[in-house]
Amino acid sequence: MEILAAVEVLPVPAAVDLAAIVIGALTGGLLAAREGFAVSGVLLLAVSGGLGGGLIRDVLLADGPPVALTNQVYLPTVAITAAVTFFFSGWLSRLTGLLVVLDAVTLGFFTVIGAQKAQLAGLPNASVVFIGTVTAVGGAVIRDVLLAQRADIVQPGPYNAVAALIGASLLTVLAGPVGLAPLPVAAMVIVLVAALRVLSVWRGWEAPVAVDLPARARNRLVHRRGRGRT
Repeated sequence: MEILAAVEVLPVPAAVDLAAIVIGALTGGLLAAREGFAVSGVLLLAVSGGLGGGLIRDVLLADGPPVALTNQVYLPTVAITAAVTFFFSGWLSRLTGLLVVLDAVTLGFFTVIGAQKAQLAGLPNASVVFIGTVTAVGGAVIRDVLLAQRADIVQPGPYNAVAALIGASLLTVLAGPVGLAPLPVAAMVIVLVAALRVLSVWRGWEAPVAVDLPARARNRLVHRRGRGRT
């Protein structure tokens, strides 16, 4: 069973894998360019955007050195991407719509890759969901820490961590207890996560914030009593 699972995990082509890293690096590098950072800042945010989630995942799984450091292509690819954003940030900023879609697809890929790697490590379902979500949004967290600002994923706004959390949870259930084939489940989750992300940006959906249910119930009760007296 374990061998079958290892064979059926999502086979991400090298080109697609690199494309996902490039999009993540572009997002981080463009943010640094807009903030007027020096070349070192652009490079640092590009690395965090493209490889940050995978670095956190591999450290948490303790599965040898992080892939971001052992793969001889990853860091040079991010460095080239950082250089492109450094010199062509104005032109790239005009492709906002396209970058949003590509970033959403990347979010889906990172979610699936992280969750499946956690499943192969034999982690419990809750841990699989956690690793999948962290892989998807870890780079953004590192980026915000470097910017000394409150992490974007904890603030109301378009779905990011929420989309990854839903996708990782669905993958964990369908490819785990339900027992569906991993590859179709992975494809479904990528589409779902990407769609949630794009729709939330397009429609202005925001992640829910904390609610005080007792206070809300009390206010409704007072309101109804006031209406009854009138």
